[in-house]
Formats: sequence, structure tokens, C-alpha cells
Amino acid sequence: MSAPVRLAHRVAELFGCSRADAEQYIQNGWVSVDGHVVEAPQHLVSGEQVELDPDARLEAVEPATILLNKPPGFDAIGGRRPAAALVTPATRWADDHSGVRLLQRHFQRLTPLVPLDTEASGLMVLTQDGRVWRRLTEDADQIEHEYLVETSGEIAPYGLHKLNHGLRYNGRALPPCKVSWQNEIRLRFAIKGVQDGQLRDMCAQVGLDVVSIRRLRIGKIPLGKGPNGAMPPGEWRYLPVGERF
Repeated sequence: MSAPVRLAHRVAELFGCSRADAEQYIQNGWVSVDGHVVEAPQHLVSGEQVELDPDARLEAVEPATILLNKPPGFDAIGGRRPAAALVTPATRWADDHSGVRLLQRHFQRLTPLVPLDTEASGLMVLTQDGRVWRRLTEDADQIEHEYLVETSGEIAPYGLHKLNHGLRYNGRALPPCKVSWQNEIRLRFAIKGVQDGQLRDMCAQVGLDVVSIRRLRIGKIPLGKGPNGAMPPGEWRYLPVGERF
């Protein structure tokens, strides 16, 4: 048996490429060892079968941004039940048509963004991309979010008008937003700069109790629908390259 060598060395030797190109092939998930994809150039091999995918391309791999349908009861940013733990290769939505190839490196150093109440559900963002981080933090108050809020109780007179404009929260007047009835018990909010607890408080001010909250959209990015309906709770999809919030 030959002495162990780094996988990048073996790939360069077998396929006649430079060491730098070999490392990029490996990191981009194009190399398998005994039938299993290995993304670590420093992985040691000796007599194993090393293969390069026939479709392998030398191109930069964009940092990943993941869109998760957070179920109720999970913490979006921090807490005992982090929603980030739901993001695994096995929970990728079957109808994800982003075209992004799944790589193990996509599950490393993911930063959760855009708070969402623990008991709320819906669209949540986790990213490796500094551009996305800046957009969703520095420009947060300019990005419209869409929520579906199920309520109980009877709305106060002129309550819908007040929800659209005329309420206060945490001692400040709230800017106008767009609120409409989707049906007899569900309100649809299109709102910017929403704070933790704000939607519940707004509903309480007009006599409504909140049963559930689901975020459907952040900016231009929706939760996602496929041939079999909406992306299920606990599953995720990639943000396609080129799409922006």
C-alpha cells in the first residue's frame, strides 16, 4: 500500500492539473473517494479510488444563503432550541429549484438573520454571505416583510384603519403599513421595521388576540412554492444566485 498523501496531491497527479486547481475541485464537491464526496483537500488517501466528476468545473462557489421555514417553538437568533439546527442536508426541500449544488461547506458558519418570535413560524434567513448580512441588517428598516396573522375576537370600530396607520408601540408612533383581511380570521400585514412583539401588540390595541403568526416574505423573497405546494415547516431551500432581498 502506498504512503498516505493529501487528496489534493493525488487529484493533481491523477488528472494532470495544478495543486491549486485540485484544491478547488475538491472544495467544490467534484471529487469522490471510494464513492463518497470529500470536500477537504487535506484528506489523506493511499490506495482508495479517487474520481473526478465528469461535469467538474473550475469556478468560484458563492457563499450560501439558506431560506428556512421555521416551525413554531424554535428560536430564530438565539435560545435553547435554535432553528439553525434544523438545517441539514436531509431537510432540503425536494422542490428547491435554485440550481445550487449541495455542499457540506454550506452548513458551516451560517449566521441567522432577521428576528422572528419563537412562537411564530415562516421565512427565516441564514447566510454565509456578507452582502446579504449587510442588506438585512444595515437596511433592515427599509425592507418590507409580509406576515399572515391569525386572530380571535372582534376588531374594534375603525380597527383596520388604525392598524394601517394610527397606533403606537414602545412609546413611538408607528409609520403607515398595509393591513388587510385575508379572510374572517386572518390579517395580512405588509410592514417595515417590525420589532419583537409588535404585531401582537398592534392587534391587542384593536381588540384582537393573536393565535398565530407566519412570515411569508422578506423584501422580494417569498417563502417559496413548488408543484406540491408551499415549502413545508422545518425544510429549507437555497437563495438562488442573483436574487436579492
